[in-house]
Amino acid sequence: MAIGSDQRRRERRPRIMRQFDPREVEAALDLLALTDMAWHDCYGPHELEIPAGVLDDVLLLARGNLAHLIRVAREAVADFRDVRMAADEERAKKT
Repeated sequence: MAIGSDQRRRERRPRIMRQFDPREVEAALDLLALTDMAWHDCYGPHELEIPAGVLDDVLLLARGNLAHLIRVAREAVADFRDVRMAADEERAKKT
């Protein structure tokens, strides 16, 4: 079932609050809302939001830094495969 952007924002808020400076939470959520719109524009009418796995990759690579989030979110919309590879490399470092 499709959910609206307000509900996505509410669901993402706790995670963003854990990862970002409190002063940047709203900006990070705004950016993710824009990322959802860009994803929808690029990947068609059935893709209403950035997929959960891609969002996980983006947030991992952002490392709680708003500037990194901007850059990685843009890269994910352009070609999420590059972001996936970078995230997989990052995860491999932790094992």
